Amino acid sequence: MNKLSYEHGSSNQPLLGETITERLRKTVELFGDRDALIVPYQNYKATYLEFWQQIEEVAKGLLAFGVEKGDRVGIWSPNRLEWVIVQFATARIGAILVNINPAYKSAELKFALRQSEISLLIMSEGFRKTSYFEIIQEVRQSCIHLKQIVILDRDWQALIEAGKRISTAQIEEIETHLQFDDPINIQYTSGTTGFPKGATLTHHNILNNGYFIGERLHYNETDRVCIPVPFYHCFGMVLGNLACITHGSAMVIPGEAFDAEAVLQTVQNEKCTSLYGVPLMFIAELEHPNFEKYDLSSLRTGIMAGASCPEKAMLEVQEKMNMKEVAICYGMTETSPVSTQTFVNDALSKRVGTVGRVHPHQEIKIVDPETGKIVARGEGGEFCTRGYSVMLKYWNNDEATKSVIDAAGWMHTGDLASMDEEGYVTITGRIKDMIIRGGENISPFEIEEFFHSHERISEVYVIGMPDYKYGEVVMAWVKFKEGKSATEEELRDYCKGQIATYKIPKYFKFTNEFPTTVTGKIRKIEMREISSRELELSGR
Repeated sequence: MNKLSYEHGSSNQPLLGETITERLRKTVELFGDRDALIVPYQNYKATYLEFWQQIEEVAKGLLAFGVEKGDRVGIWSPNRLEWVIVQFATARIGAILVNINPAYKSAELKFALRQSEISLLIMSEGFRKTSYFEIIQEVRQSCIHLKQIVILDRDWQALIEAGKRISTAQIEEIETHLQFDDPINIQYTSGTTGFPKGATLTHHNILNNGYFIGERLHYNETDRVCIPVPFYHCFGMVLGNLACITHGSAMVIPGEAFDAEAVLQTVQNEKCTSLYGVPLMFIAELEHPNFEKYDLSSLRTGIMAGASCPEKAMLEVQEKMNMKEVAICYGMTETSPVSTQTFVNDALSKRVGTVGRVHPHQEIKIVDPETGKIVARGEGGEFCTRGYSVMLKYWNNDEATKSVIDAAGWMHTGDLASMDEEGYVTITGRIKDMIIRGGENISPFEIEEFFHSHERISEVYVIGMPDYKYGEVVMAWVKFKEGKSATEEELRDYCKGQIATYKIPKYFKFTNEFPTTVTGKIRKIEMREISSRELELSGR
């Protein structure tokens, strides 16, 4: 009988049965004098003891501003030291941190504020060319739950000052009522049906995932982890921050957003031992004209995730960047996020051809999408996972929750995969019609819904097209209303300020008909085939 595509992550290391704060307190007691958070571009460095004290100041400030256990606190900011402090301050008082993508524009921000009923929003003044202040003024009146806004560059010190009237005893009293199964974080994730859904994660979910990621990378208090990936995503706040604080490692933040040379400079100056990124980031670092100037000899490990890794890039990362122990991770926000990971000594073929083996204390299986039966090793099917990492729910969306978590507790990822005899998993495609551009998940439905608000558009369908730099980019097929038209530039201008820049289509195709099945369903596979031929012929 063929061996079935099922694995469980047996482990001698028990799950952490504690809140994020309880674990951090132990780390502070063990490694209080070691570096915790380093942000060179903000001229900031704190030991674990100093970091703990600053977290307490902000936690008190949040209480003084009326935040209570279970309240939603939004954070809309690129990577900054304050982001990290807020992450742990909200956890300390049992508030639920809602991560808001720094690239969000007005429509997306309004949806997140209203759907999760955020009562306090912590935000930057802006990011790149976007004024957050202007956007929040535009949407605030329609967000009835939003009571207060803290602008980091203006109100941060006032938040801390307000907290001085709160005692440490008051915080410690709140801590006695917190459980590790309490929801602590909401992250919005794009799907293919409907608007973004708020994956609701607990202390137990993300603390343990961060811990076991760090274990597989052999982290300890001497490691210094360079984190250029965004905090609003699990990659930054779980694989990065929580993997570090569970091992006493230092979190090193090279900039507000990714800049290849800033990363190289930071790794050299701070003697980082680990570096994170999507393949696109590593390629940008390797191809930077000043790459040879920097000493990367301190590196030994890191994580490459978010998209498939080209073999050439993996080889160069190992050889030219000294990252012999670089790992590949696979997962999704709804699973905290990592379900599989390679080991630091895995062969090159396993690191570029697979996404590793099951994580400790999790179960994985590959099933026939039609029947739900587990398939034999080597056969394709849908990747499913079960265990401590599966989210609590989608926030205020029971129907969507039931559509992905079955009665037995299995999370159906929508990703197509196969499992080899050794238990290594290869991701082969997606059942869901998701677009992944440079590690960003993009919902075609969300963009289609946005374009339907355009007065000249009759129908629109969005697909992903292959792209060397980003993996995939957005393309929109557009049918105009009778007698109406618009140029590509007009449609792009319509998007600006309304949806994130990375969601704006790179390509448009104007048409009067769409390929369909016999029953009238849109055939996006055929749309991609047609578009590929046309783009090739046009030399684009």
